[in-house]
Amino acid sequence: MRFSKFKIISLSYLVRAFILGAGAILIVACDIRDPQYRATPEPVVENLLPIATMIPQAATHITTRNLTGGLEATASSPTPLSTMVPATAARQRPTSAPTVETPSFQATKDPYHGLSIIELASRSYGGGVLDILDTLEINDSFTRYLIAYPSDQLTIYGFMNVPNEGDNFPVAVVLHGYIDPEEYQTLTYTTRYADTLAEAGFFVIHPNLRGFPPSDSGADYFRTGLAIDVLNLISIIREQSQDPLGYLRRADTENIHLWGHSMGGGVVLRVIAVNNEPYIQAAVLYGSMSGDEVLNYEQIRIWSDGRVGDFELSAPKATLDTISPINFLERIQAPISIHHSVDDQVVPFDWSDNLCVELKELNHPVECHVYQGLPHTFLGAGDKVFIERTIDFYSRH
Repeated sequence: MRFSKFKIISLSYLVRAFILGAGAILIVACDIRDPQYRATPEPVVENLLPIATMIPQAATHITTRNLTGGLEATASSPTPLSTMVPATAARQRPTSAPTVETPSFQATKDPYHGLSIIELASRSYGGGVLDILDTLEINDSFTRYLIAYPSDQLTIYGFMNVPNEGDNFPVAVVLHGYIDPEEYQTLTYTTRYADTLAEAGFFVIHPNLRGFPPSDSGADYFRTGLAIDVLNLISIIREQSQDPLGYLRRADTENIHLWGHSMGGGVVLRVIAVNNEPYIQAAVLYGSMSGDEVLNYEQIRIWSDGRVGDFELSAPKATLDTISPINFLERIQAPISIHHSVDDQVVPFDWSDNLCVELKELNHPVECHVYQGLPHTFLGAGDKVFIERTIDFYSRH
């Protein structure tokens, strides 16, 4: 069969058009991807070493005593700071959590509405779940995870140390002190305390409180926002531990212990004044802020060169009285162990001393340990004594 010249040329054009069209379809198809995949950046890997520069040099001689007098322990030549530095770990910074502020307490005519101990005790907490985002470390004793959980429309991050073997572990919630948020890292100086507790058989959760990256920022008048983050965490832990397949199934949530340093100690005091349920078995206050918000914010105003404290100190005295945990010590049920150095150059020792006296006058179960020759963040042999006392105290409550 013969084709005319016209037919041959037409066929050639058809073949060429087909090839060009198929190529265009292929190019378009190659460029169509999952929008979520295209929008997701590569994981960010950061250095998670503690901030060693914030901890002053240890004294060469350490003495501890209790408030009743009498030496309890004496040590010299503290261990070097380098022994507290954990291995560098990789972390993927979550990218999808929006920064959403909690409902403003200033939405009412009273700008201090919702901040009192009684108001905090009357509201509900929890909702949502604690998620594991990444595995940060596996060692012979425990596994460390990067975690996140919701707190009043904010996303709070942190880490969790879970013992490798066993079940029904008592829970320890460890709270960090104040660090410049621009310098804060998930594995900060309090990591060594969390690790020691995990090695002793505790299920440890260490949240990065609101305002400390990568956690969201939100309302935090009188640092009540930080307390709300912990109260939400406690409720989530108890709810989620009931899931037989969940991340928290190995936690004994009838046996919860709180631990807080400096700012974190002040948060713990507020939390146990708000939540006095028997499942909070014990609390450790370490170089803690005061339960008197006038004392706290007079000092915070000095530390911040006047940038922070005006709102808090402008509250009427009657309002300050309802907000300050020191006026609600009778609500607290958990036994308390107080640790403070007389040589603390950051948080006044008298604050812990006075709290101890007030608790004893109320016949509240309290242990008061005073340290000499140690800075605000303990080091060396004195720090070892403190850790041993913490574990012993928890084991008895």
